[in-house]
Amino acid sequence: MIRGIRNNNPLNIRRSSIHWQGARKEQTDKSFVQFETMAYGYRAAWKILQTYYERFCMEGKAYTVRNIISRWAPPAENDTEAYVKNVLGMASIGGKEKLLPPSNVLSYGRLSRMVVAMTCIECGIAYDKVDTEAIAQGYKLAFPSNQEKLDEWLLEEDEYRNW
Repeated sequence: MIRGIRNNNPLNIRRSSIHWQGARKEQTDKSFVQFETMAYGYRAAWKILQTYYERFCMEGKAYTVRNIISRWAPPAENDTEAYVKNVLGMASIGGKEKLLPPSNVLSYGRLSRMVVAMTCIECGIAYDKVDTEAIAQGYKLAFPSNQEKLDEWLLEEDEYRNW
């Protein structure tokens, strides 16, 4: 089984001093966090994306896919340019397009497509194998005050049907 799926950590969040909500009590993977459910893995990803937004604002950087991926998958460890191109292609987002913060429910459409693409890259799976319901559940866990707004948005939009 794919490591990111086995760990319920589809974006392969590395272990650190952070005590993630929903992390398994026993962590047997030496490198990556293991979560109780896929939704908690996505919750952590949404929280990291929100932190990136806040840091980029403090640093005077734009919140774009290119800047997000450059921090998520730095060139010292990854072929960042290939990662960016793959995400942009799969998610149909411009690399320099300024994105709204994750905590703004209006950002969900674009950012969830980015999260799907990142899952495909991190886990080596096709986009139609990504658990989009877990992405939405993770968002609701990360931003509980947006639950009702997201439910309304999801009823109106079908982000994944036209892929």
